Amino acid sequence: MIKYNLICRHDHEFEAWFSKGSDFDDQKKGGLLLCPICGDVEIDKAIMAPAVSTSRKKEAAAQKHKAALSMMNAAADKIRKEIADKCEDVGDKFADEARAIHYGEKEERAIYGSASPRQAAELQDEGIAVAPLPDAFVPKADKKLN
Repeated sequence: MIKYNLICRHDHEFEAWFSKGSDFDDQKKGGLLLCPICGDVEIDKAIMAPAVSTSRKKEAAAQKHKAALSMMNAAADKIRKEIADKCEDVGDKFADEARAIHYGEKEERAIYGSASPRQAAELQDEGIAVAPLPDAFVPKADKKLN
């Protein structure tokens, strides 16, 4: 596919895609092209800059990508720290703890842990609000050396 910037005699510019370069010429000769703004059929190719990929552009894109990843990692680190500081890890006892908190058997507090899909569905069926925590946000276990 080839994209051309086109222009009518009234200086309305627009884009059009063609399967091959000769399709523009064929459609122009057949009067099949028209301006979507004014309906003019006198259409020509507008001046356009080619999209050339240079090593400078590639390097800039790589740097942008690296910066975005760094920013996302920093945000995930901040979220992990917030969860670790304000929530209790109850491990595989999550479903039992969530139920106990919901029914007033245990103190209300923020918790996280693991539950099977079946356990999570059962909690939701009981009206207990739970949501999965993406792996990227799960606090990392302390690596204590004994």
